[in-house]
Amino acid sequence: MYDLILVSVSTTILVILVAVLTKFFYSILWVPYKIQHHFYKQGIGGPGYCPIFGNTAEKRRLVKEALSKPIAPPFHHNILHRVFPTYSVWSKMHGKTYLYWFGAKPRLVLSDPATIKEVLINTGGPFERMKFDPVTKQLLGDKGLMELTGEKWAVHRRISSSALNMEQVKGWVPKIVAGITDMLENWEGQRAGREEFEMDVHKEMQNLSADIVSRTIFGSSFEEGTRIFELQEKQMHLASLYYSHVPIPGFRFLPTEKNKEQWRLDQEIRGSIEKLIEAAASNRREEKSRNLLSLLTSSYKNHDGEQEKLEVEEIIDECKTFYFAGKETSATVLTWSFILLAIHQEWQIKAREEVVAVCKDKEHPTADILGELKIINMILHEAIRLYTPVTMLVRETCKDVKLQGLHIPANTPLILAVIANHHDTKIWGEDADKFNPLRFCEPRKHSSSFFPWGLGPRTCVGQKLALVEIKLVLAVIIRQFSFVVSPKYVHAPADFLTVQPQYGAQILFRKILN
Repeated sequence: MYDLILVSVSTTILVILVAVLTKFFYSILWVPYKIQHHFYKQGIGGPGYCPIFGNTAEKRRLVKEALSKPIAPPFHHNILHRVFPTYSVWSKMHGKTYLYWFGAKPRLVLSDPATIKEVLINTGGPFERMKFDPVTKQLLGDKGLMELTGEKWAVHRRISSSALNMEQVKGWVPKIVAGITDMLENWEGQRAGREEFEMDVHKEMQNLSADIVSRTIFGSSFEEGTRIFELQEKQMHLASLYYSHVPIPGFRFLPTEKNKEQWRLDQEIRGSIEKLIEAAASNRREEKSRNLLSLLTSSYKNHDGEQEKLEVEEIIDECKTFYFAGKETSATVLTWSFILLAIHQEWQIKAREEVVAVCKDKEHPTADILGELKIINMILHEAIRLYTPVTMLVRETCKDVKLQGLHIPANTPLILAVIANHHDTKIWGEDADKFNPLRFCEPRKHSSSFFPWGLGPRTCVGQKLALVEIKLVLAVIIRQFSFVVSPKYVHAPADFLTVQPQYGAQILFRKILN
């Protein structure tokens, strides 16, 4: 009897072991090579699949090498090799459409404008946003606008659009100016009467954008929101470490030091946002408010016309998304705008002359004259083109699709190489890597040649606020200060979730005396 039980148990273990090994080899070897062969037959190459780890080691090596080599003076804007080193290398070897591997999962990189446009416009149909990985979920949540689909997404989009429409944004101009004024008062203290003083513009713009997000979108002070921004900065650092390695299934549940730190940061962020939600509910009872947080905590009508309210988890995740995206995008564009104008003095002078002519005796632009700042508008769009905040957009096929003649299986992640498109000489001309704001005076060669905010139904809902904020900050500071690049500045753009200066953005400012 004992022998029979022993044989039975051994057989069961053997069957389980064989099943596990079969599944392992099927998913780690058979499926990847089958997918790779499918694309190779269509002429799509790539660095080639390495079992288990994919191309992660090579990707990590290319990124490390890129970050070790700053751009030496004279500074130029051919930055693809630094901010998107894998594309810079692999596209030359395998073409602008290629396949690479993150572990055993394929990534199809696309950079053709017509192809990218088709994917973005049809998001919600055969294409959808790729689901967040566990670390990104902690950073941005999984119940917010960026992760939701279907009816829930439509509700969140409607609420966000209502809070961030142009009339609402124009009404926030005094709050934005107040934030700029507070920052410049701090600058005066640091200037201490000196003719010339140095500031790390990247840090200053991050703090300013954080302040503006708090004042406008959330109706709170910078002090209330600053802790959330600090915690998200730490989360970003931990997330960047995660993205450079193939995740081991289940490893994130182990009580390692980094995992425990992630859990602590997430809990503290949620606690801070819950306090803001409680304050918003209290303020709504006392006064009529139209900021995003007040609308998120209000009732809305569902598709049946019935009153509903968002769950607390949905509100928290939406707040996490807007705190992160609202600060990072504007701060990044402003940072590179100042660096570009510090390098290209002729455009700084033109911008200053325009601001003086448009504003006349006003200290700063008002909402009704922002549209007259044509040169400022051209400059900021050229800065966005050259130093696109987000280097790529990611989508995923919901079913087998045919895209521009290419057969793509269901559940294939698509990497849309936005910044590569923005530097393409076939689209922008031989001077694609030159700073030339005048290119935004003329009609673009292709309707999808410039899409930093995305296209289609998932276009960035906060772009109106971002553009107004950027114009105001540039106009106010350009009028009051002239500036040049500091000798300490090292030109080293790098992709840390957004394109940032690796060693800061040190600029020398000089007060313009009337």
